[in-house]
Amino acid sequence: MQTLDLAYVGRGIHEELVAYVADQEDYYADEGVHVALRDGCGWDIERLRRGATIGLGRAMFSRLTDHIPWTALSVNTHRPLFWFLGRGDLTSLQDLQGRRLAVHHPLTPPGCFARIVLRRNGLDPDRDVKCVARKPGDYGLDLRGLRKGSIDAALVGSTMAPEQVAAEEGFQVLAFVGDHFQIPTVGVAVDPTHVPLDTPALHAAVRANRRALRTIREHPEIAVTHMQAFLGRHTPDEVRHHYDQFIAPYYTDDGQADLKIGDAAINTVAAELGVTAEFRAAEVYRTDLVAADGDAPVP
Repeated sequence: MQTLDLAYVGRGIHEELVAYVADQEDYYADEGVHVALRDGCGWDIERLRRGATIGLGRAMFSRLTDHIPWTALSVNTHRPLFWFLGRGDLTSLQDLQGRRLAVHHPLTPPGCFARIVLRRNGLDPDRDVKCVARKPGDYGLDLRGLRKGSIDAALVGSTMAPEQVAAEEGFQVLAFVGDHFQIPTVGVAVDPTHVPLDTPALHAAVRANRRALRTIREHPEIAVTHMQAFLGRHTPDEVRHHYDQFIAPYYTDDGQADLKIGDAAINTVAAELGVTAEFRAAEVYRTDLVAADGDAPVP
């Protein structure tokens, strides 16, 4: 059987759901590939590039800053699943003026995306907001900080359903990042230096992931059952609401990339990082390399 290492670089359904469904529903086995799902959250880029990665945001960052030719063969969504969660006295992003915001480091994809969203809402993240950089995790410490008042807001990821948490805790969801900034963020990407783009195991994994994407879109009951494994603090009805609001509308069912969104995102991220983008989205998101159902492979 063919084998492939596939690493996620963040925790939660944003990174893990599609591969988890492909694994649990035996789609990888049906394709004759053994996919080892690896926790790459703490890996440096040199270790990460020796296999495939789910984290398209980090891969694109690395292409901009490290000049590694990361190439994505499948895209799950263009809407980053991150939210600004604030204490009850805040009602909008503009209310973050002068407040303490727990957020990822600026040189990480979520941290960069947060800065872009703040700027688009009239806030300078270096002057107008007191940013408290912290490492990503399950965001439990952020919830504790919001309760105690040691922070006023936090950028949180998909280890929780933020609207339900806000209702329970008396917090406010100030913004969904995906409403303010779009970019192909999760899928399957490789550095062709180490994993050639025509690797059979890679193509098999992509086909399985695309099958999982169709399942997630066409069979909500299966998606919600698997989402429950990640959102254990929530009831099935709450998980279904989360699915209806953030997964069903925004996840692709074919793994394809919107190159216009990709080009705009590359330029925006490059500007935030202060670097020059020397490539276009069509060079990064090569979703044409694995044939769609019924199509012949691209030479």
